[in-house]
Amino acid sequence: MAARAYWQGQIRLALVSIPVEIYPATKSGAAISFRQIHEPTGKPINYEKVVQGVGPVDRDEIVKGFEVSKGNFVLLEDKEIEAVKIESRKTLDLVQFVGREDIDVLYFEKPYYVVPADDLAEEAYVVLREALRAAGKIALGQLSVRGREQLVSLKPCGRGIVMETLRYADEVQKAQGFFRDIPDAKPDADLLDLATTLIDKKTAPFKPEEFHDRYIEALHRLIEKKSKAKGKTILEDVSAPAPRGGNVIDLMAALKKSVGSGGDTAKPAAKKAPAKKAAAKAPARKRA
Repeated sequence: MAARAYWQGQIRLALVSIPVEIYPATKSGAAISFRQIHEPTGKPINYEKVVQGVGPVDRDEIVKGFEVSKGNFVLLEDKEIEAVKIESRKTLDLVQFVGREDIDVLYFEKPYYVVPADDLAEEAYVVLREALRAAGKIALGQLSVRGREQLVSLKPCGRGIVMETLRYADEVQKAQGFFRDIPDAKPDADLLDLATTLIDKKTAPFKPEEFHDRYIEALHRLIEKKSKAKGKTILEDVSAPAPRGGNVIDLMAALKKSVGSGGDTAKPAAKKAPAKKAAAKAPARKRA
């Protein structure tokens, strides 16, 4: 369990209050960040705050501004922004319950683990968990954290409860703008049957530990090699990308081939190189 809770307070359902602690369910992955370096000296590059036509400015001369029209800003002081922040409350009121499939996946943002704060809270916690499970519902509420309100959902997860922050409606782009030009046509029945067969063949339990970020792993290998190469340029072998366009895909043939091979996507074994032909006999040199 994380050493520091993201939020501590109580979940309230009508007259029942459940003391809980909430912890992040995710952590930063193995992402690699780069710094910009001045190559001649090998020193990192720093950035200065500058104003066009003025040059570098002091930090205490900087204020926050919101652009209301092109080039026109409303300037706000830190104390003005602080004054409108929502007071952090220690109660999460469950105000609505919805079906598990009623919330589009686009609205879910980040998961957290909700745990009872102490032994006395466990009974009410278990009751809430099992009631949500039996009803097949997700609880909704708004959590006040760090000066802003977050829309959140609660749902049972094994022996516990998971809270997920949700995006507000104005944070999600409507899908119609992206999918409008895609034809609403029914596929050929034979093609659909082959695709469904392929999906069935490739269906298996989800095991996240079997998936890795191959780009990050390759970067780690490159950095290790580069650190031993004393500045020598190292270019890893990269498979050539498949050509785009120009070829008409025979979808039926491709699906039949995939189903027949069990849907494997592994690369075929490399073909053996043909035997070298005997070198042609060089012509005799003419005598001078």
